[in-house]
Amino acid sequence: MNAAKPQRWLILSHAFNMDGRASSQTITDKIPHLRAAGIEVVVLSGVSGLKDANFEHHQLWPAGPAGIKFELRHVLRRRWGSGLAYRFWMTLASLILLPGVFLEKLWRPVESSWSWYLSAYLKGLSLCRQNKFDLIYSTGGAFAAHLAGHALKGQTKIPWLAEIHDPFMTPGKGVQSAQERMQLAVEKMICDKADVAIWFTDQALSSATARQPQLGVRGKVLIPGIDNPFTAQIPPYLPSRKLILGHFGSLSKTRHLARVVEAFEHLDSHDPEVLQDIELHVYGGPLDEISEAKIQTSRTRLHFQHFGRIEADPASGMSGRQRILGKMRSVDVLLLLHGEEAICEEYIPSKLYEYLWMQRPILAQVHRNPQMAGMLQALHHRVVVTGEDLQGNDRSAEQIAECIKRYWLEWKTSGLPDSGASSPYTTQSAVANLQNFVFAKALATSDVGSSPA
Repeated sequence: MNAAKPQRWLILSHAFNMDGRASSQTITDKIPHLRAAGIEVVVLSGVSGLKDANFEHHQLWPAGPAGIKFELRHVLRRRWGSGLAYRFWMTLASLILLPGVFLEKLWRPVESSWSWYLSAYLKGLSLCRQNKFDLIYSTGGAFAAHLAGHALKGQTKIPWLAEIHDPFMTPGKGVQSAQERMQLAVEKMICDKADVAIWFTDQALSSATARQPQLGVRGKVLIPGIDNPFTAQIPPYLPSRKLILGHFGSLSKTRHLARVVEAFEHLDSHDPEVLQDIELHVYGGPLDEISEAKIQTSRTRLHFQHFGRIEADPASGMSGRQRILGKMRSVDVLLLLHGEEAICEEYIPSKLYEYLWMQRPILAQVHRNPQMAGMLQALHHRVVVTGEDLQGNDRSAEQIAECIKRYWLEWKTSGLPDSGASSPYTTQSAVANLQNFVFAKALATSDVGSSPA
């Protein structure tokens, strides 16, 4: 493979062009930059996302009934919404597919999308025989893309790059379920055969290398980032009468507001004059059970407002995405919750990269992830680390309260103006690093890119 000659890449991405999916955004945002670099891309994806007419894009149904049912739910909902027609046809399809789904789950009780790899392999093999590719690039998300990449590499000898979004294994947890056994097997395939294997955090790569030392120098870390999400001029920041903290995104039993509620209660007890000026606005899906119970029983519950999902506004013509970006710009401080489970040690939420474009102060609760904490602190945001105190003396709620108080003092004196800084973590820079990995591997392997399809 030579950086000077035009390149042709086959991209395998099950969730390509699915709005709101981080596993989609990570690859779809790269496409314009790859094409601008003179790389011809051919994409194989599932049918759940939108088909892109700007380049060669093949949407493929999975081979197995469980996968067909999974994809059909998205396709029918996109066509008819969640109304009567959707319920009728989905019920009928579920009944028809039920015996096959039952047998498939008995034989292979893993994620429903696994069988998409067979469709992607067969279509990819056909395309490789028609016109040579310089690289097979599997990305996910769903591990089916990597299964297909592995099979195509074995059949065609074309160089294979595998990009792993979320770590396959949870730190400190053994392999127990069929899904975990499958994920470990896919990780081994990648570490055995991929010419370049990419993880999104330092610790994820370190852990994978410890499990699979044969990976060696073929393992790389790539910060995915995002490009500027504003297509027009950045909306203005307009301070309100209160200091508004804003949380955007989903909540769960492992990523909840419990410590933030406790921080508000700490302020209520020790600095009531601070709390009287503060509200937390929550945007996204429903509150998780832990957050809802904690807020409802708290004496500070009037300081929390839950706005749910923000949908498109027909009156203004603004999409839900555009409206959310405006809301992010309008809050005084962005609240970023990392989570509280072991996988967080090897994972950075994509919301961080979006927040960094807002030019607003960020208060982040980070769980045992020095890389993530360091990225935020280097840009002068405030971080509270959880999970480090193993003696049961957790003071994170008090630390969150102290950070809120500091922001309140700044808000009182200077008004928390915009930073004016752009994010250093962009898709454009990620694509440049990706190309460097591929070209470096090509230079190190004389026959890379010259094998016949």
